[in-house]
Amino acid sequence: MSYLELENLHRDFGTVKALNGINITLGEGEFLSLLGPSGCGKTTALRLVAGFDRPDEGRILVDGRDISSVAPNRRDMGMVFQAYSLFPNMTAQQNVEFGLRIRGRHKHERSQRAGELLELVGLTGAGDRYPHQLSGGMQQRVALARALAIEPRVLLLDEPLSALDAKVRVQLREEIRRIQLELGITTLYVTHDQEEALAISDHVAVMYGGVIEQMGTPAEMYTSPATPFVAEFIGTMNRLEATIVDGGAGEVEHAGMRLHVDAARGRRTGERVLLLIRPESLELEARTNGAAPNTFVGEVLTQTFLGPVTRVKVSGEHTSLIADMSTARAAALPVGAQVVARIPSEGAKLISLPDDGPGLPVLDPDNP
Repeated sequence: MSYLELENLHRDFGTVKALNGINITLGEGEFLSLLGPSGCGKTTALRLVAGFDRPDEGRILVDGRDISSVAPNRRDMGMVFQAYSLFPNMTAQQNVEFGLRIRGRHKHERSQRAGELLELVGLTGAGDRYPHQLSGGMQQRVALARALAIEPRVLLLDEPLSALDAKVRVQLREEIRRIQLELGITTLYVTHDQEEALAISDHVAVMYGGVIEQMGTPAEMYTSPATPFVAEFIGTMNRLEATIVDGGAGEVEHAGMRLHVDAARGRRTGERVLLLIRPESLELEARTNGAAPNTFVGEVLTQTFLGPVTRVKVSGEHTSLIADMSTARAAALPVGAQVVARIPSEGAKLISLPDDGPGLPVLDPDNP
């Protein structure tokens, strides 16, 4: 049953369409991440839900009630910003109590609730410290506790971890997910970090140009991107423009190479498609003789050490591919080595391209 609904939301700023008719349905207790590049409309959507801005068209419903025209302080939303936004003249305890004090709660109730929440976010014993006496990660925990203190119907987080270092980000995102599951609170989370979104969400909505390109579970978004942009933005992807040459046999042609791809079966001959292969699905080995079917011959151009995995870029006459393989195996394929890359017929995905339109999206494939 739906709990938070965004119906056909539009928001224009002059000639810029920040939101162009987005629709989202989220069940009670579910966690949705709005993911996309800067300027895609994700923060605008969050501000509309919070009540800091009003839609030009569309509705926002919580538990069946239209709150589109309700004042922000009457929506019972908990908000955590990118900047910690703590009151510098208040202790951590007083910051957490603030929303309850505004609501006229008794001092003893405020103190007890704040203590419980500081314990929940792992800050037991830090209640008497001021913001300047806390690390960035600790300040963001206080901000989270403050947002939860009023027992909001929906928790809104606007890139809350982007100002923190990598290790703290990973630790705190896991804490946010733990707390969200423990409290069962419906959560809308804005981020441009794909790893972050995939790691902690029940659902992910990828936005671009004010619209939702695709929404699904993290696994669905990673394994079955529905548009070229999603394929470009989620994870690292090899993207090869190809043409269906035999839909019955499942064969495509790319740069003069004929490849068998299961996903091509039943497609129209002559159709332009985008052939998608994840780096971990590509198999590399040293070249010993002629190329076999579904293989690509090239030279190792670069190696990027990623710990237990090494990313190998292979370049040939017409095509470049990226493969992720164990660091131990990659050591046998140094830069300059001649290799054969096997394209898996069963693991590759296809997305249709317009017959007369552009092919690949514009983002840099090495920096998705």
